[in-house]
Amino acid sequence: MIRKKKCVAMLLAGGQGSRLYALTTNIAKPAVSFGGKYRIIDFPLSNCINSGIDTVGVLTQYQPLILNNYIGNGQPWDMDRNFGGVHILPPYQGKNSSDWYKGTANAIYQNLRFIKQYNPDYVLILSGDHIYKMNYSLMVNFHKLSGADCTIAAIDVPIEEASRFGILNTREDGSIYEFEEKPKKPKSTLASMGIYVFSTDKLCKYLEEDNADAQSSNDFGKNVLPKMLNAGEKMMAYKFDGYWKDVGTIDSLFEANMDLLGDNPKFDVGDSSWKIQSRSPLAPPQYIGEGAKTDNSIIMSGCEIFGTVENSVLASDVVVKKGAVVKNSIIMGDCTIEEDAVIEYSILDENVDIGKGASVGCAKSEGKGIAVIGRNVKVGAGAKVEGCKIIDQDLVKGEN
Repeated sequence: MIRKKKCVAMLLAGGQGSRLYALTTNIAKPAVSFGGKYRIIDFPLSNCINSGIDTVGVLTQYQPLILNNYIGNGQPWDMDRNFGGVHILPPYQGKNSSDWYKGTANAIYQNLRFIKQYNPDYVLILSGDHIYKMNYSLMVNFHKLSGADCTIAAIDVPIEEASRFGILNTREDGSIYEFEEKPKKPKSTLASMGIYVFSTDKLCKYLEEDNADAQSSNDFGKNVLPKMLNAGEKMMAYKFDGYWKDVGTIDSLFEANMDLLGDNPKFDVGDSSWKIQSRSPLAPPQYIGEGAKTDNSIIMSGCEIFGTVENSVLASDVVVKKGAVVKNSIIMGDCTIEEDAVIEYSILDENVDIGKGASVGCAKSEGKGIAVIGRNVKVGAGAKVEGCKIIDQDLVKGEN
């Protein structure tokens, strides 16, 4: 008997993430820290295993080292399997050719052999830069029962934001009659989430045709999906009404982290019924020193707080020294904020040192946006980094 899987997931995690600037200079976007304890890729991986999908190909390309090491054998997500599990799929050299992934469709095309070895009925295509909790098995069952060739997850967005997305125009039964990529005048507010379920035979057919088309940009949204629609294939929209955030920009990443805070957060990562797994570092409990002040913040293990932390997210092993103030900010792991430094409306990447009396960012009322300090950067004593500035190299006193 041939062993097979009902559904195989393919997770697109190779993008450069250029709109995150200094945060993705040395790492892939899905490996960016989130919520103190997680990395962005934890969410689709956890969604997969919680949905009963235990076979995932992770397609990497840009700066993959940290991401590859983080995923490892998949054990934190219960994906260390003999048949299935999680697999890193970088571009590789074949007998006749070798190519970087040219687009989302080409990335899947280059890994059709990986898919076919599991002989799945369905293939789930996911993106590695979204924060959400979703039961993919419900979407797969919807796809099966509707007899669709392709099903696209969709979410309602405000009409003023609709032109940023691929918009699905649907009939009353949810079937798609038109797909508009970032339309200037959208006809609906139903936006594609970049999550697709394909019947495997149709996926293979259209990817092979797309690869043979020299004029194609090898992209699902621009090429494959419109071609399927024009060919009369049955395409359905699967409506999702939960929390979903594309964290591909500094502002959206900041907002999604802030959505974790409060007694009734907009997004609850502590929900035991849908656990988000991660490869968390081992560290002692956080220490809140005498005289320290903390309010409405996430402060992870290994942190030492002697100053003030308000409305902020601190990952493991962050030190906030006496007199230092952190407000409305995201501090990633292994950062040190020296005495009397002030951090406000800022994102500090991993292993950042902020010198004594330095200031980073400014009050929201000044309207300058989020300041960003890149990985391994040292900001000297007394230096000032204004709001909206992005710093990716060491900064001495007097520079800004």
